[in-house]
Amino acid sequence: MNQKVRHILDTIGEMFPDAHCELNHSNPFELTIAVLLSAQCTDETVNKVTQTLFQKYKTPEDYLAVPLEELEQDIRRIGLYRNKAKNIQKLCQLILERYDGQIPTTHEQLVELPGVGRKTANVVVSNAFGVPAIAVDTHVERVSKRLGLAGKDDSVLEVEKKLMRKVPREEWTLTHHRLIFFGRYHCKAQSPKCDICPLLDICPEGKKRMKIKKVSKTS
Repeated sequence: MNQKVRHILDTIGEMFPDAHCELNHSNPFELTIAVLLSAQCTDETVNKVTQTLFQKYKTPEDYLAVPLEELEQDIRRIGLYRNKAKNIQKLCQLILERYDGQIPTTHEQLVELPGVGRKTANVVVSNAFGVPAIAVDTHVERVSKRLGLAGKDDSVLEVEKKLMRKVPREEWTLTHHRLIFFGRYHCKAQSPKCDICPLLDICPEGKKRMKIKKVSKTS
């Protein structure tokens, strides 16, 4: 691993030593539902919804025992709620048929579940089952590209593969959480804190932004 990558990992590690999955859950099943709900939606909103959702629905059978419309109403504060409600019921049906009502533990099995993509599968295997993985969400993608860990035009999959090559395997899960915290609370989409960023000296995007700032101030 090169020095630049080590420096980035150590710096964000110092900034966010307690970075963790912010989706509230108490078992792999709840985590899978929460991550499925979190697509194009903030963790904060998901946590508000799951607070009551997880009291009402404890098992896959519970989600299948109500009409689809009722489940839709229970999650209607979430974006794409109709589609997600449908996927939740299909997912519950499938894990009852194939996996005895349990969430499967491998990435390959997880991505076959309705509504579960690569990112969701990575979050579940790493947080629920302790398998090292890097899930690339919007924060991870943005930060990786800004810091030059990935190319500007790289797809989400390419970003994931580059990070997996550059970061030691035993640090994948922790790095995923720290990159999210760094992107969510510091290197934000709209107004990143470039002027107080400890990584400014090695950040191509940050340097560019600070230059533009200077020019606009003097003009």
